[in-house]
Amino acid sequence: MITMIFVLSALNPDEMAHCIKNLSKYLKPGGHFLFRDYGRYDLAQLRFKNGRCLSDNFYARGDGTKVYFTTQDEMDKLFTDAGLEKVQNTIDRRLQVNRARKLKMYRVWIQCKYTKPLTN
Repeated sequence: MITMIFVLSALNPDEMAHCIKNLSKYLKPGGHFLFRDYGRYDLAQLRFKNGRCLSDNFYARGDGTKVYFTTQDEMDKLFTDAGLEKVQNTIDRRLQVNRARKLKMYRVWIQCKYTKPLTN
């Protein structure tokens, strides 16, 4: 099993396919690839100021790290192009409320589960 939680979004979008293809080589047939990361239009994306966007949906944070906000379709293409089969690919939308600061935060995450076929 391979688990990637908020990892892929830190890569340049041009490197994501290569990363998934390389990691999928380590899965045994029937093995699972679990993924969770930022979805398009997450609060974190909407808060970025002008000048932080490096390319479409790819941003630089104040500390120099990078973050990409993805879609279900993009993830499905990356995983299926790597030879994996979809088990689950969902959007997790949540409203988080900070009662002390009276803030509503609309969060969006993509959550996926793909498996390596038993036969190639």
